[in-house]
Amino acid sequence: MSQPWTAKVILAPMSKGSNLPFRRLCSAFGTQATMSEMVFATALAKGSRRDIALMRKHPDEQLFGAQILAAQPEAAVQAALTAQEMGVDWVDLNAGCPIREALSKGCGARLLERPQHLRAVCSALASNLHIPVTVKLRSGPKASRLNYLETSALAEEAGVSAIAIHGRDREQRYTGCADWDVVKNMVAARSVPIIGNGDILTWYEAEDRLQQSGAFGIMIGRGALIKPWIFQELKEKRDLNPTPEERLEVYLRLAAYMLEHFGDDERGFRTAHNFLTWHGDFFCRYRYLPEQQYREQSRQHPLIQTRSDMPSAEDDPLNFVLAVQKNAIHAQIAQIILEAAKEGRTISQLCEQIAGLKEECLELLKPRPTQDISKLSQLSDS
Repeated sequence: MSQPWTAKVILAPMSKGSNLPFRRLCSAFGTQATMSEMVFATALAKGSRRDIALMRKHPDEQLFGAQILAAQPEAAVQAALTAQEMGVDWVDLNAGCPIREALSKGCGARLLERPQHLRAVCSALASNLHIPVTVKLRSGPKASRLNYLETSALAEEAGVSAIAIHGRDREQRYTGCADWDVVKNMVAARSVPIIGNGDILTWYEAEDRLQQSGAFGIMIGRGALIKPWIFQELKEKRDLNPTPEERLEVYLRLAAYMLEHFGDDERGFRTAHNFLTWHGDFFCRYRYLPEQQYREQSRQHPLIQTRSDMPSAEDDPLNFVLAVQKNAIHAQIAQIILEAAKEGRTISQLCEQIAGLKEECLELLKPRPTQDISKLSQLSDS
């Protein structure tokens, strides 16, 4: 049976996160395969310009897969054929998305409640495409019904070339820890390649989870959003500790990619600003987690779920500003970076501008006085 990739490290498909400029950035750091944002099959089949645009691949992407949400075999096939015509390397059926919009339309993780219907959709795709078909699953609809062995068996029978498994059930969404024993059990039960997904933030966590589960490969989502250079760490099996200035150079490169992709006119700048502000909510979570100090801890609890202290404003104002988890600051940083990318400012000028946000950050982080609820209650009664 053919495999959809020879890569063992894949950038996960993420709504908004898997935009083309970010995939290009991750490709530059060494990810071997990338995937589109998930698209609803019905919209893609109808020729939605927005969804067709999400199928575009950058030349820097070695292997590129399209992920679709589908409730019915017919719509799934129509959408997949469109993606195939656009030159994607494989098509992935999303059977794990827990968001309400997908569930209400019978897509995503709703398919886990209908295993035979999931099989029918997979079978229709596999029999109508000449490129590989994969499926992404969760462990089950809920903790009391972990049916991943059943759904994966039916997907394999239907002809999928590989299965990605996120070790959480639908009701967990992204809370709790991903269960990599689920991945291990699926590897033991299936003959197609199994790709493990969930809670990977460091190269040594990736290495440990692969050894623990025996998975063919690994899929990284939020960890890549926090530090896109994780793929270089995986390749070189070492910790990278980019300085704040070096991290800004990475964000500046992403900004340049965004302006190239979306355009540097007013509309393109606005779109890029929206995306870069969103990315800022992940970039600010970066902390240096060297293997020697954190590997054993990571085996007990995923580092991506461990809260770390804020850097000190006195030690390094730039590092402090970059770590502030406030959307208003992310928006200002995005504006400064995009202007720097458009105008060709030096990295030193960029660093100086962003470090200059320190006092505003300190003001935003001050505790706010709470209102006296009893007085509010008295007012409402009068």
